Amino acid sequence: MMKLIGVALLTFAGVAVAGNGKNLDFYNIEEQQLADMFAQHQGGTPGQSIKDFSRLFLDNPYVANRLVGASDTQEKLVVDFGELDCFTYLDYVESLRHSTSVHNFIENVMHTRYVNGEVNYLTRKHFFSDWVHSGNKVSDVTHLVGNYVVTVPKILNLKEDGGHYIPGLGVKDRDISYIPGDRVDEDTLSLLEDGDYIGIYTNITGLDVTHTGIFIRGENGPVLRNASSVSTNMKVVDSPFLDYVKNKPGILVYRARDDNSPS
Repeated sequence: MMKLIGVALLTFAGVAVAGNGKNLDFYNIEEQQLADMFAQHQGGTPGQSIKDFSRLFLDNPYVANRLVGASDTQEKLVVDFGELDCFTYLDYVESLRHSTSVHNFIENVMHTRYVNGEVNYLTRKHFFSDWVHSGNKVSDVTHLVGNYVVTVPKILNLKEDGGHYIPGLGVKDRDISYIPGDRVDEDTLSLLEDGDYIGIYTNITGLDVTHTGIFIRGENGPVLRNASSVSTNMKVVDSPFLDYVKNKPGILVYRARDDNSPS
């Protein structure tokens, strides 16, 4: 069987594709498997595509801070299915659902992760809410699924002490809407859809979320499919949804749009 990625893809559009050697074959996913899925999902619904592509990553290892770049370090395009954090996991799934080939997938990662596809530390979409403000094909549907929604003005990237989380980025004034965790109920579940992207809201000054995942209707009930940093997990898992969110500050809900729908 052919592996998905080889030496020919280690550079793309002049940007290094980072991996740790053993994971340059995209871990345990084969090229033919992806090719079949790309073909299968052409013309399908975004939610079903996200559900199916996200399943490929179950049990793949969680590793924190996977991206390479900082205010004093050149940004590199990281594509590594074998070491995921909660944000890169969503990057890959969202990029796969738009893709028709491996080459096209790499391009889609660039546009999913960076404003206008420009691989640069300051154009990286550092905040979950950047997905609905910077060209991704997703919409904020938090108000549509929540019976009780709180909207809070946030100055993203501004720390409580006046410093910045991302030096050089500046600040972003945004209204962040979320459903409090203890208000997520059966009515909310009935309005959530397979493939909805979930952000776990945070009260921390200057941040919008502290974790992300994907809502999935599993065989044993709704789950949050997520790259989990919990010490007993440290991999991509399905966590029972209500149990996971009930003690959290709240959730943001973003829904994928069809490629042909207006931005």
